[in-house]
Amino acid sequence: MTGRQGGAGPAASGHGGEPGAEGDPGGRLRRRLGCADLTAVPEVRHALRELLRHWRKQDTAEVAELLASELVTNALVHTDHGAVVTATVAASTLRVEVRDFMAGLPVQQVLAAHLGTHGRGLVLVQSLADAWGVRTHGVGKVVWFELHESPA
Repeated sequence: MTGRQGGAGPAASGHGGEPGAEGDPGGRLRRRLGCADLTAVPEVRHALRELLRHWRKQDTAEVAELLASELVTNALVHTDHGAVVTATVAASTLRVEVRDFMAGLPVQQVLAAHLGTHGRGLVLVQSLADAWGVRTHGVGKVVWFELHESPA
């Protein structure tokens, strides 16, 4: 399953930072998340907000928070081994990656509106991200998205 770019995206290149690190002045965030630790979701949102506070388009930062929340929640709810979230800002592009440690690619569901509130996370990512995709990585996978900042 891939996003608008039509490929699984570039290979991870070690975005730096130690597991659990808040972020650094170079425009990077990396966090190791514990298994089923849903308290990590608002923590990731906050750290991402801090990373993006200098972006000119605040609505882009809000979309980034929403999409990151969806991917982190999916990784923590549907896997048994935690996750690693990495966010990188380079020039006018934000790239967020959420790596988990379970085999199998996510399944995008198409649900009727009256069937509840679950199963729509990847639909949001597909609808709001400028690019997104999934690639296998070792024993698990990485689900990623990109947002591009519009000129001021």
